[in-house]
Amino acid sequence: MTTDKAKATMPAGGKTRNRPRTLRRTALLSASLLAVLLGGCDTVDSWFGKTAEPPLPGKRLAILQRERKVEPDAQLAGVAVTVPAQTVNAAWSQPGGTTDHALGNLALSATPSDAWRADIGSGSSSSRALLGTPVIADGRIFAMDADSHVSALNERSGQSLWRVDTRPENERGGATGGGVAYADGRLYAATGFAEVLAMEPATGKVLWRKRIAGPVRGAPTVAGGRVLVVTLDNQLLALSTDDGAVQWSHQGILESAGLLGAASPAATGTLVVAPYSSGELFGLRPENGRVAWQDSLAAIRRTGALSALADIRGLPVIDRGAVYAIGHSGRMVAIDERIGNRIWETEIGGVNTPWLAGDFLFTVTNDQEVVAVARQTGRIRWVAPLARYKDPEDRTGAIVWSGPVLAGNRLWVAGSNGQLLGLSPSDGRVEVTRSLPAGSYLSPVVANNTLYVLCDNGTLAAFR
Repeated sequence: MTTDKAKATMPAGGKTRNRPRTLRRTALLSASLLAVLLGGCDTVDSWFGKTAEPPLPGKRLAILQRERKVEPDAQLAGVAVTVPAQTVNAAWSQPGGTTDHALGNLALSATPSDAWRADIGSGSSSSRALLGTPVIADGRIFAMDADSHVSALNERSGQSLWRVDTRPENERGGATGGGVAYADGRLYAATGFAEVLAMEPATGKVLWRKRIAGPVRGAPTVAGGRVLVVTLDNQLLALSTDDGAVQWSHQGILESAGLLGAASPAATGTLVVAPYSSGELFGLRPENGRVAWQDSLAAIRRTGALSALADIRGLPVIDRGAVYAIGHSGRMVAIDERIGNRIWETEIGGVNTPWLAGDFLFTVTNDQEVVAVARQTGRIRWVAPLARYKDPEDRTGAIVWSGPVLAGNRLWVAGSNGQLLGLSPSDGRVEVTRSLPAGSYLSPVVANNTLYVLCDNGTLAAFR
């Protein structure tokens, strides 16, 4: 439907029912007549030979645009946005960095420069998309390309170490989706071929391979001896890290359409948070998958077809007794981790993972704005609009921004226009601009004082 991946929809395996042709024609006729009537009296008058009056002066606005604009809360105008001290993270081993997706302020130069660029394999094409961010552990970078090949690169130089085709034997086609995660000396991969694999990080040797209930569009989360994956039909599976045996499963509502990609579960020792394309958010017990609580981020008011997509595409975040999540249809919430009660909610929609640092959450909205949200109340401290079009005057060449990641006291976002921006966390001002080898639809990742961006053409760019 659109040119950018973050808003592209695709079927989830269901078939569209064909309505009777007479009903379809009637519906089209009714819709056409309604459109004429709503178009104003000029058209109706022309049927009867009347002269059309000149249009009313003033600027015309779309009546179906979002009802509530995201604006700063005046009561927070005097509140300073401070972030924690920088910490060096030796690894980015999971989607979102860690299993709880809460990393704070990572160590990085305030003005990093190009270190190297390397090829991880096939980039996006008309039939397949690059969806998974890289993970970094034990001096290696692991990534899955758009053709389901998993690669390992040297962390310091970008030199290729090995590359393995994860497609099933005798499989000649392709499948979009999947990603990788690292835990306890093993690499795990989930694929669009409805498989989960355990691999040896040093060589890429497949240790075990498990066929599961459906294709996987997002990277797995590995915690507590379990590989957690969400399938295309909104089923969460917990597989043993030892041999891939399914320990338990949980089923959400099946959606006929959703956003391209999927959110990985968040996990701690006492809770697994499952995000689904239906907008459902479940808190599950990690030992057996039993439901502790449930919520929904689906919008109550719908102002267009896009708002009907309640997909949770950004990863949930667990921190200090609360779960934070954002949905595409216009809701961002904080939920009590233990009992599932809502702490607050605000009307912000997005497809990126909120970044939590100190007392503020930072997120990129559907309108390509970076917003600072107070962690305890959900109130908005500041809003920083990013460029939305390559040609703003003609409103062509839509730009999609991914992120943010807080590192080196900067909020880093990557753009589909081939730019990497570093924003001030205090007010959202752009302070650093870097060029990327190509556009990117994936959030940056950071480890060992180095920032990495995987571009849509399969090039991995390192900055330090």
